[in-house]
Amino acid sequence: MYAVVLLVCCSWVALLCPSVQAYENLALKKPAWQSSTEMSYNGAELAVDGLYTDLSWDGGQCAWSVGGQTTAEWGVDLGGVKYIHHVFIQYATDNWVWDEYNGYTGYFLGFSVYISNTTNKEDGVLCFRDTIYTRATIPNPVNITCPYHGRYVIYYNNRTHPPYPEGYSYDVYIELCEVEVYGCPTPGRYGENCSLLCPENCHCDVIDKTCVECVPGYKGHLCYEECGGHTYGLECKQSCGNCSGGVQCDHETGSCPKGCDAGLYGDKCDLECGGHTYGLGCKQSCGNCSGGVQCDHVTGTCPNGCVAGMSGDKCDLECDGHTYGLGCKQSCGNCSGGVQCDHVTGICPNGCVAGMSRDKCDLECGGHTYGLGCKQSCGNCSGGVQCDHVTGICPNGCVAGMSGDKCDLECGGHTYGLECKQSCGNCSGGVQCDHETGSCPKGCDAGLYGDKCDLECGGHTYGLGCNQSCGNCSGGVQCDHVTGICPNGCVAGMSGDKCDLECGGHTYGLECKQSCGNCSGGVQCDHVTGSCPKGCDAGLYGDKCDLECGGHTYGLGCNQSCGKCSGGVQCDHVTGICPNGCDAGLYGDKCDLECGGHTYGLGCKQSCGNCSGGVQCDHVTGICPNGCVAGMSGDKCDLECAGHTYGVECKQSCGNCSGGVQCDHVTGNCPNGCDAGMYGDRCDLECAGHTYGVECKQSCGNCSGGVQCDHVTGKCPNGCDAGMYGERCDLACGSYKYGVECKEVCGNCSNGIPCHHVDGSCPSGCDAGAYGVTCKESCGNCSNRDTCNDVDGSCPYGCDVGVYGKTCDKACQSGRYSISCAKACGQNCQGCNRFNGVCEFGCQPGWTGTFCEKRKVFAMTMKTSRFLLNWWIFNRSSTELFS
Repeated sequence: MYAVVLLVCCSWVALLCPSVQAYENLALKKPAWQSSTEMSYNGAELAVDGLYTDLSWDGGQCAWSVGGQTTAEWGVDLGGVKYIHHVFIQYATDNWVWDEYNGYTGYFLGFSVYISNTTNKEDGVLCFRDTIYTRATIPNPVNITCPYHGRYVIYYNNRTHPPYPEGYSYDVYIELCEVEVYGCPTPGRYGENCSLLCPENCHCDVIDKTCVECVPGYKGHLCYEECGGHTYGLECKQSCGNCSGGVQCDHETGSCPKGCDAGLYGDKCDLECGGHTYGLGCKQSCGNCSGGVQCDHVTGTCPNGCVAGMSGDKCDLECDGHTYGLGCKQSCGNCSGGVQCDHVTGICPNGCVAGMSRDKCDLECGGHTYGLGCKQSCGNCSGGVQCDHVTGICPNGCVAGMSGDKCDLECGGHTYGLECKQSCGNCSGGVQCDHETGSCPKGCDAGLYGDKCDLECGGHTYGLGCNQSCGNCSGGVQCDHVTGICPNGCVAGMSGDKCDLECGGHTYGLECKQSCGNCSGGVQCDHVTGSCPKGCDAGLYGDKCDLECGGHTYGLGCNQSCGKCSGGVQCDHVTGICPNGCDAGLYGDKCDLECGGHTYGLGCKQSCGNCSGGVQCDHVTGICPNGCVAGMSGDKCDLECAGHTYGVECKQSCGNCSGGVQCDHVTGNCPNGCDAGMYGDRCDLECAGHTYGVECKQSCGNCSGGVQCDHVTGKCPNGCDAGMYGERCDLACGSYKYGVECKEVCGNCSNGIPCHHVDGSCPSGCDAGAYGVTCKESCGNCSNRDTCNDVDGSCPYGCDVGVYGKTCDKACQSGRYSISCAKACGQNCQGCNRFNGVCEFGCQPGWTGTFCEKRKVFAMTMKTSRFLLNWWIFNRSSTELFS
């Protein structure tokens, strides 16, 4: 036995002795899970606890799921992607002999093992599926070779597709006492002792170093080629075609080096703009889409139209042209002054045109009103109909007693009734009869009676109300019914046309032919002597009342004053009337009435109708007590606003009218348009939306950050977008410059052609030895001194000796040499030359040759052999030694 062991060790001394550090159990005490758990002491973690001396369900060393299930799954997380060699499974036996009579065999049959990089087995590879074992042949424990790399090892069994093979159970359990996963703990290693390096960028086979899969970002047989064609990541299967300027994303992470195309954001430019933004860098705003939905992330157009009050593809224009609301389809053309209504609500800011009412000026005046603000009344239309809402004219004429287009005039000229066609000219004092009935409000003219004063007096009566008597006419005849005059003279002793007076009229004597002055109260003087019993009539004085008043007096006893006649002249001595008119601010026969009706001054002939609130100005000076109506100024409110002002008290400014002309003194509107940089009826809005100048018709869309240029000059406040320069950013970079402020210098473009002024890209490729979008990167070391690709710097036929990589700019890693570093140095080499593979610092002990490929022959003493044998027996069981 000793001899055999010694022989084995001696024969394998160079092969087995260094391999004592075999594959490790990567699953030991790692996190585990299972589809269900039978009891609290049957958790998934018991299958990776390193204990499996008790193989019963209740021994506390086995993972166990709930029975009666059609599927069962258990898995372990290795903590990262590992290089796996094989999987060891110890199934439960309940500590009974494992043979065809053991009840657990039927539940083990048909199991599968998967290796995956996610917890989903379908994302991984099937390492093993039992389709051949029976209850009599299935081994326990079982070793399964799985030369794959992955993070999760998943055990799975199912009974979902009956009928089942003979011996299979009808349901499945997890009944795992231990699962051990053996492989290399360190990524990028292979070989039995996990000491050999896999090729760069390669997940290699754990046994023979064949590249099973490349690390993310690389492809090709040897995984030396970086992802291109707008791909990245594992197997170059992920797309990244949204980088700005169409450049390639980072081959490993997918991130874009120079930002994203318009409408996208995120490191990988795979997220569309949201939050009501769009365009480059998602910096443009579009918050007016209908329903609050997101606009198109690239163009900013709204898919379902705009919110109320907005229009345009991007919903960035307020409704105008007397429209408002959704789609700007509602009309609001009745605003005062023709101004635009509120673009959202339709409300008129300054009220309505004449005849319209409500906030939106969409309702005609009613309730017998018309005109501005529906404040004028027109309630006298025939039949009670509404008058015209603008003019107040009645369409079908007037009610009885009214006339005029607006039926606002009562019948006059001694007429009444419908259309004022009936006459009533006999009312007392010549007053107008009732305009509806024709009745006289204060009785009849002298000589008439009746409701309408259409009957003459009789029975020796006459005059007002036929109350005067005229019975002294000669011959007893009837006097005149109006005047009371006796047609044929008076009886003796009487006088007057009516013969009803003793001599009067300031006469006396026979036939009253003698005069007797102006007695007070018009009383008759003594009919004999002519003296006045109670003094004089108004305006006269003296014993016989034959002298007129003077000294600016008049009336009874010359006691009334009349000092306001124009020019200081004497008024009429009786009536007080001024013969040449009144002083300024007064009117009336006696100059005792102040001017009204918005007049003032001499003869009240000067007009002052612009006082605030329509109040009367001062009757003498014309000054308005409470200020002026909008648009007027001066003490007398007779001056229109000037000096670029308008409105109430001329306090509102309007200094941006074209040519410096005055705006409308009331509304502030500019008659000939606006100064450069301004717009709007009042020229009070600065140009926006990347416009400037006269009528905002000039464009300035290249300002840095998309900001608005100066509304007058078009100058950009913070500089220009990349590729542009000049005060207005309207000049493209030249002289082989590009980028922000044209500070970037173009690279090595082919034939000296200038690069693109914005991103510096070369339109016709790069000069030899340069590559990249801007041809600023250098490349070389290509095989046979070939020229590298001017886009990505790659060498078409590989790299020169001693270098590798996409652009052949990396020196061979330790352990590799030759063209493109394609050859591996000898395993026993120290200081391998990257150009020719020569071991510059010699070989590992026991090896020789240029490449350390030859084993040294040496004699082993009996003492050394015995030491190795004892060491081997101590570290390996007899099963491992002879298996």
